[in-house]
This record gives sequence, C-alpha cells and structure tokens, in this order.
Amino acid sequence: MTTRDFTTSLSAALQPLYPEREAQAIAALVVENLLGLNALQRMMAAQDHVPPATVAALPPLLARLQAHEPVQYVLGTAYFADMELEVTPATLIPRPETEELVQVIAQEQGHRTGLRVLDVGTGSGCLAIALAQALPKSNVLAVDISVEALAVARRNAARFAPAVAFEQLDILSGLPAGIAPGTLDVLVSNPPYVRESERPLMRDNVLAWEPATALFVPDNDPLLFYRRLTEVGHELLKAGGSIYLEINEALGSETAALLQEHGYEDVQVLPDMFGKSRMVRATRT
Repeated sequence: MTTRDFTTSLSAALQPLYPEREAQAIAALVVENLLGLNALQRMMAAQDHVPPATVAALPPLLARLQAHEPVQYVLGTAYFADMELEVTPATLIPRPETEELVQVIAQEQGHRTGLRVLDVGTGSGCLAIALAQALPKSNVLAVDISVEALAVARRNAARFAPAVAFEQLDILSGLPAGIAPGTLDVLVSNPPYVRESERPLMRDNVLAWEPATALFVPDNDPLLFYRRLTEVGHELLKAGGSIYLEINEALGSETAALLQEHGYEDVQVLPDMFGKSRMVRATRT
C-alpha cells in the first residue's frame, strides 16, 4: 500500500462521520504522525510503500476516531503558533482564534521588554508559552484550577519556554501568590464562556471529550469569569496595564460593557479571521 492509498483509505473510512475536506485533513494528520513526516514530505512520498507495521498500527487509532474522539487527543498533539504541543482530555484543544489573540497581544506589546504577564486558565499552556516567545524577556505566570492540565502545560513549557512559571489556582476564589498588586502589565485569559443552552449547537467530538469545566458557564451568569477577571485586573494590573480576553461571539457588547462599567478604558471588541466578535481588549485606568 502506498502513502497515497493509505491516506485515501483512511479518509474514506472517516467520511461517514466528517465532511469530506475535514476527513481528508484528519487522515493526513494521522498518516504524517505514523510515518514521521510533515505535509510536504507526505506528498513527496505519495508513491512510497507504507511499512506493514505502520498499516497494522492504524486500526486502533481509526476506532478512536470513529468514536468521535478528536484527532488531537488520538495523536496526543495539537499545532499552535508553530509549535507541536501535547494535549490530553484534561486540556482544551488550542483553536486558531486563540492564536489570533496571541498575535493581537504581540502587535500591541511586542515593542516592550520585561513585561509581567498572567495567563488565567492556561490549559495546555498554549497562550502562556506563545506569549513568552513573542514578548522579549517577559516574565510569564500561568494558572489553572486543574492539576492535570498544569502537568501538561509544564511539559509543553519545558520544550518551548522553560522560564514560564505555573501555579494551581481557582481564580474565582483567589489571586496568584507570585504577583504583587499593581505590578502586572498584561492579563490574558481564554475562560469558560459557552452557555449551557448552547450545548445542542456543539459537535459530539467536543461535548464528549473536551473538559466541560473549561467550556461551560450557567445561562443565568454567562459573564461569571469575565466579572472576576475585571476584579483581578483591578487588583494586579498597573495603571495603563492591558487585559485581553477571548469571548463568546454572541456576548461581545455585553463583555465590553462590563469592562467599561468597571472603569477600564480603550475597550475594543475585535473580530477573528471570520469576522466574528472573538476578543476584547481594554486598558486599566
């Protein structure tokens, strides 16, 4: 069996579950992982024969994919900001819109050095690690309530940004021990923001596998984490410090209004690459 045949057959097996283009993309990722190739190398090796041991390794992976397990969990890795990060069901799978949040912060803050940065709800560590790389000589602390997620984030940081520090913390009831009041330059977070009533709109491979505590908030208090983050910002940010948050696209104006009501200035709701309201940034007065 050639590499092309191997990829095509896997894609065909996934098409009852996924749209054709998505099935093709998943199949390509799996084949590249099994063969230790990048996308270009896989295409150049289209007519090469796949070792029998590699063919034999596919059925258990296919069974997991057919059970709607996300390919990133099946392979144990996800790509983010030119990094191949470890992910597990204890962590959210990093999304492209979160990478856009990194880009916004880098554009606004990248000219400064030695910034103190706090990432709340770090999960896999993707935001904290990417910002440590993008902001020169920054001092980055990442916190999360999940001990399991922090273990993954620490392993990722060891590979890509060893200076990032981590702390286990429930941000709803505490503050990080490593940051003195009024000393923080940048507060960033991708907190839970999906309303419980939005569950039916989500795909099975998200609902069944990704950590619910990192996704959902009550319908009667959808800005729970944003309200707390505005308080954290007031306590820790310097005057002129900045807060950057990923948001529910349906609650952009409400999130911006919350920040304005709590005395933040230069509040902006920013679109992602698809034009959806996905980020908000503001300045601590």
